[in-house]
Amino acid sequence: MSLQSESNFKTKKSFPFLRVLGTIISLGLVVYLMVREWASVVAAVAEIPWYVFVAVMLLTFASRLSVATRWYVLLRSGGSDIRFVDALRLVFAGLFASNFLPTTVGGDVVRFGGTLRFKIEPALGAASLVMDRLVGMAGMATVLPIGLVRFFSMPLPALPENGLPDLKLDAVSAPAALAWLGRKLRSFWDSGWRAMRLWLMHPMGLLWAYLCTWGHMLSLFVTVWWLLMVMGQPISFWMVAGLWSMSYFFTLLPISVNGLGLQELSLAFLFTNYGDVSLHSVVVMAVVVRVLQILASLPGALFVPGLLQSEDKSVKGDVA
Repeated sequence: MSLQSESNFKTKKSFPFLRVLGTIISLGLVVYLMVREWASVVAAVAEIPWYVFVAVMLLTFASRLSVATRWYVLLRSGGSDIRFVDALRLVFAGLFASNFLPTTVGGDVVRFGGTLRFKIEPALGAASLVMDRLVGMAGMATVLPIGLVRFFSMPLPALPENGLPDLKLDAVSAPAALAWLGRKLRSFWDSGWRAMRLWLMHPMGLLWAYLCTWGHMLSLFVTVWWLLMVMGQPISFWMVAGLWSMSYFFTLLPISVNGLGLQELSLAFLFTNYGDVSLHSVVVMAVVVRVLQILASLPGALFVPGLLQSEDKSVKGDVA
């Protein structure tokens, strides 16, 4: 496998203006929705019992463990001898870093750096991260048809009476945007195909990784379904899965830092218009899920110094 895939995880020098601007706009709109529905939001939060918060926090940790296990399985099936505890440390360090780095794959950059410290072949480390993302996408794609059927079976929601801001694309910006999107898709396809060629020779590793993805997805969907139910918003579990998967693919667009704001806005649009859920309940659910994921990533802050220490020790050992 080519070492070219390693370059996908190097940080770009250019300032991510589009992602920063997209994050500011998205978060601003989320704040606007919360302020507009503030009384209802407070009432909805009050309806959630404390033990539900504890339970969904445990479910979020189960989701993170499933993600760590998925990557561990891919690394082992690809030929690495990494221990599960080390893979777990790298995953949580990546999850913690993704809250701050200005890219949707910022956590992958941290994980890739960690694989180098654990003496994993760079090509394998880079390919495993690409494959990890592809397997996660495959899992979400499994339930995507549920959301798409719902989406296409209903008319598009009407625009607000006041309309939307007059946003115009000139004749130059539209082709430029399409060209940029085309380059992104070609780059993703190239790196994805290089990764798939390695794991097509290890189908059992792919199967186990896919099952781990379902562990993550079930934990997430149960969390969302339970939060909405206790707020008095009945919705089927599979409808939650279908609508969340649509939001997932939308937030893959690199126009926000770690999907901040973009995920919440897409969930509000989909669940209110196609899930018959009240706006304030969706806002509460989306914000609670985001907070849970941030809290679940906090152990990564403890693992980062350990990774640096392990690197120092290995260097001293080499010198000695």
